[in-house]
Amino acid sequence: MDTQVHLPSLVNAKNFLKKHSSSGFTLPEMLIVIVLITILATLGISNWLAFVETRRLNTAQNEVHLAIHQARSQAIKEKLTWQASFREQNGIIQWAVHPATVNASAVNWNNIDSNVRLDSETTLQLSDNIRKVQFDYRGNAKSPNDLGRITLSSKSGGKVKRCVIVSTILGAMRTAKEHTTTDNDRYCY
Repeated sequence: MDTQVHLPSLVNAKNFLKKHSSSGFTLPEMLIVIVLITILATLGISNWLAFVETRRLNTAQNEVHLAIHQARSQAIKEKLTWQASFREQNGIIQWAVHPATVNASAVNWNNIDSNVRLDSETTLQLSDNIRKVQFDYRGNAKSPNDLGRITLSSKSGGKVKRCVIVSTILGAMRTAKEHTTTDNDRYCY
């Protein structure tokens, strides 16, 4: 039985570990890595925030579109004039759908996300701080004054806009988003 220990190989292993045991990253290398991670995180956070703002505006646009569509559908169903009403109360956009004969202060108002605001491109008629669109018993816009748009934008700024447009006297509606060029001084068309 051979019980000899090969000393030269153990000595070589110790020398190898001594030479390389102090290896690692230098301070400049660590700083470069930290700077790169910070830059990537900053880019990621700004893209994430833009994504979240766009989703909020899309959701608010869907709510507005559904409210106007519901008013039109109820008008046809009940053979009465119905109204979709919109207002800003304490910095929050609210909407309600109700018969035009019912006072807007007596209806149930629904809130839209508090980070969304009415943009200056909004053109629906304004009366007593309420913007409204009315539909007659055939689902047509009650008058040419009911044609227009509600444009939504983010309270935190940015160029992202979403709008819902009642475009014809027949009550045709469509949704749109911002463009880089204007059309009649409006970016959402």
